[in-house]
Amino acid sequence: MGQRAAKQLRGRTRVLALTSSPEKSASLRAQGITPVLGNLDFPDTLQRLAGWATRVLHLAPPPTDRAGVWSTDPRSLNLVRALKKRSLPSALVYGSTSGVYGDCQGNWVTETQTVKPHTPRALRRVDAENVVRFLGRSGVRASILRIPGIYAPDRSNGTPRERLLKGTPVLRQQDDVYTNHIHADDLARACVAALWRGQAQRVVNVNDDTQLKMGDYFDAAADIMGLAHPPRVARSQAQETLPLMLLSFMSESRRMRNDRLKRELRITLKYPTVHEGLQALAVASQVQLKTPLA
Repeated sequence: MGQRAAKQLRGRTRVLALTSSPEKSASLRAQGITPVLGNLDFPDTLQRLAGWATRVLHLAPPPTDRAGVWSTDPRSLNLVRALKKRSLPSALVYGSTSGVYGDCQGNWVTETQTVKPHTPRALRRVDAENVVRFLGRSGVRASILRIPGIYAPDRSNGTPRERLLKGTPVLRQQDDVYTNHIHADDLARACVAALWRGQAQRVVNVNDDTQLKMGDYFDAAADIMGLAHPPRVARSQAQETLPLMLLSFMSESRRMRNDRLKRELRITLKYPTVHEGLQALAVASQVQLKTPLA
């Protein structure tokens, strides 16, 4: 997704990208992006960031579970400390997760909803949001984007196809949960818009207009891709057979409002629902399948 945002930015301004992999430098330069070597896990490598960037897009996830970082995000803290050593950027946009809301039992959720994280992953994101808000009190126009499930044909696990081919079960209708989505192209446009239009200390939900439960989403994807519907199981059966990560997504139900996305960031969604997005994914998949035979 970071490369999509960079593509949106090119032509408007010079784009720098922090990378911890020297081998990626040539590829970044080929895309018109200036690589900056550094690693958010090692503060001493971030010195060059201070006073350089005027607008910062922070999309790095917190570290996964490990000793000492169960509920905190040291990466965001290291970034903010590095930025504060010289002249501050005018704006910083942080890509958080909709998981900070916790389980809302299918109710509508606006950005004023009190966060109720109940997983280590969501707790770390709340910590990162607080670090970004702290930077905002120093005069930086800090914005937070709360992002649900991202889908795209060129993203790792970015389409339902692999899961459908595996026959991974979904919950039966009476146990199912509402889920939210955004196409990576629309997310990239929102990230760039927030760099210029995001309001100070403002949270924005970045999701499309879809109102589907998880099982219905996979059924729709199966129909568009010409695959079998996934099997439906009771929640009790899912708890016995499915991985904990997948179960965590099945334990939260909410429908996110995106009024601020459209009104404040002035985003008109290219893929307003997953039906348009999945149709585009299916077309892209067919093109990729035919290309080697051409």
